[in-house]
Amino acid sequence: MIGRLMARRPGVVPRNASGEPWLAAVVAVLCFLACLSAVGAVAADRAAHGWTRQLRAEATVQVRPRVGETGAEAAARAAQTLAGVTGVEEAAAMDRETAEALLRPWVGDAVLPDLPLPYLVTVRLDPDAPASAVSLSRALAEGGVDATVDDHSLWRGEVERSAALITVLAAAAFLAIALAAAAAIAYATRAGLAAGRSVIRTLSLNGATDGRIAGLFMRRFGLLAAAAGAIGASLAAALLIFLRFLGGSQGLTQALPLAWSDLLLLSPCPLLAATVAVLAARFAAMKVLGSDREDG
Repeated sequence: MIGRLMARRPGVVPRNASGEPWLAAVVAVLCFLACLSAVGAVAADRAAHGWTRQLRAEATVQVRPRVGETGAEAAARAAQTLAGVTGVEEAAAMDRETAEALLRPWVGDAVLPDLPLPYLVTVRLDPDAPASAVSLSRALAEGGVDATVDDHSLWRGEVERSAALITVLAAAAFLAIALAAAAAIAYATRAGLAAGRSVIRTLSLNGATDGRIAGLFMRRFGLLAAAAGAIGASLAAALLIFLRFLGGSQGLTQALPLAWSDLLLLSPCPLLAATVAVLAARFAAMKVLGSDREDG
């Protein structure tokens, strides 16, 4: 009799009473948001590391011409001096047109012709063994060039701190969403158990253990959460693919570089959702069964 009763699994937890369609929708949405938060955290970390690599591989030198020397001549002399420093791949003087192009989005075209611009040299460093700001400054001083070296160390620190903060916030959002999913599943499980109390009593009277009864709900809600998690992960994957195609080789933007490997982050979502559902269902089921035994 126990086998026949347990085989009638759909009758143990009435679907309308337990609100399983709504539960599946909630779990799918939560899994979708969790997948996006995970991908967002990885993309933000990737962007921050990319910016850090770029900043570490570059330096900017502001040159001050000597008496009787033009700014262009001083910049060219500084570039020639820096090109021979160990750890420097390339050094080039920035012409006025390039400097104006960098400032145009900020100040407009009206004031650019009359705006005094500094004389700059852009230095591309060896990514494996970059020259330090100290060595660059020493080489300029030995070459008789009055200049100031900026190795972007201040910007690197800000970028790294911002990346760490974004990663922590994304991880916190992911954990909050996972807890919300567990709470929703636990609530729905308790509702399903309350709706099927008569069947539970029948199973208990016929010798079914609490573990076997709880296993019914664990299997049912585990499968439901796995299906909902697969739906949420699939929607997140579809959005990721769309954004990846929309952004081309840079992902969406340089601030959010998406990669095809990010799709692998979504694959564990159904398993994780099912695991959360099974644990929450077992906890809720055993608690309700225990309270029924105390009341009885």
